[in-house]
Amino acid sequence: MHPALAAICSYLIELINMKLKSTISYLLVALVLLNACSVSKQNTAPTDIPSLKEVFKNDFLIGTALNISQIQEKDAVAAMLVPQQFNVVTAENVMKSVNMQPRWNDFNFKQADQFVKYATSRNLKIVGHTLVWHSQLPEYMKSMQSADSVRQFVANQITSIAGRYKDKIYSWDVVNEALNEDGSMRQSVFLKTLGYTYVVDAFKQTAVVSPKSELYYNDYNIEQPKKRFGCIALVKEIQAAGVKIDGVGIQGHWHLGKVPFKEIEESIIQYAALGLKVAITELDINVLPTKVDGADVNTRTKADAASNPYSSGLPDSVQKQLADDYTTLFKLFLKHKDKISRVTFWGVHDGQSWLNGWPIPGRTNYPLLFDRKGNPKPAFYSVIATQK
Repeated sequence: MHPALAAICSYLIELINMKLKSTISYLLVALVLLNACSVSKQNTAPTDIPSLKEVFKNDFLIGTALNISQIQEKDAVAAMLVPQQFNVVTAENVMKSVNMQPRWNDFNFKQADQFVKYATSRNLKIVGHTLVWHSQLPEYMKSMQSADSVRQFVANQITSIAGRYKDKIYSWDVVNEALNEDGSMRQSVFLKTLGYTYVVDAFKQTAVVSPKSELYYNDYNIEQPKKRFGCIALVKEIQAAGVKIDGVGIQGHWHLGKVPFKEIEESIIQYAALGLKVAITELDINVLPTKVDGADVNTRTKADAASNPYSSGLPDSVQKQLADDYTTLFKLFLKHKDKISRVTFWGVHDGQSWLNGWPIPGRTNYPLLFDRKGNPKPAFYSVIATQK
């Protein structure tokens, strides 16, 4: 039961024990108790299930992403599941530059501080996400053309944010999504003003400011051959400059029945051959139809009659396919556990997932291991079973 509801129930039981004389009072107390217990049952996750972090404790870390509601403990389902199931957490949005530096060199640390406090108080490792990213930038940065100003913006980001949390961050996603699908560099404000060295420079600066943290390059579709080739070239450029890079984060935004298992395995092997750790950083499996290939948060498409087929629930056949896909994935991860540092799900439960609103707002998606009430889905038990 949620702590607040537990307190209410205890108080009301005490009143009953005081032998309330009014029959009406007895009835009112009973109704409130029944309602409180009903609400609690609906909004808290089960406690008698296996723990992902315990099942895979000898293999790799198991993580999740937290939104601000969960960081502030307003989500009762997540409040139960996070410490029970995970040992590493990523801030879904609160550490992105639009929130951290909304005005030039004027930082707002309030929510990031809450995130770090939440994690450290529960002995959870922390992933800082992300220092340099072309998306979710403050408005003043989007059309900036001065190289000196952009360089100063990046330096401010790294020095102020990585510096503030340097002793508390397990790993940083230093640069996020710098590549196009063909492996070339994305024409971001950073590339246009600073040139190809901006990635190397960002890693170099972060290594100085936060020397104890692991440093990762993070991107989607970098298991695909062309983009993988570009990622390997980028990593080699960082290494050739004598700059620290510990790993690569494969985001893992995949689609039901179309998970590229062969390419994932090839990528894990090739990245590890560079001396890198491999993290699966934003894992979810989209069960809804989509014409979009990738995970660009700025992409939007129009809804049609077939775009939201499971608004009232997920059919058993789809549940089975989801469980099968997760089974194959985790068997693959276990096969290469010597190369994989962590597996992070992009969300705690289905109700939180960004895929409910991407690329078509308002849909009902089911990409994670826990449903909207925090109950484990068949996919959860299939993942647990891979370790047996």
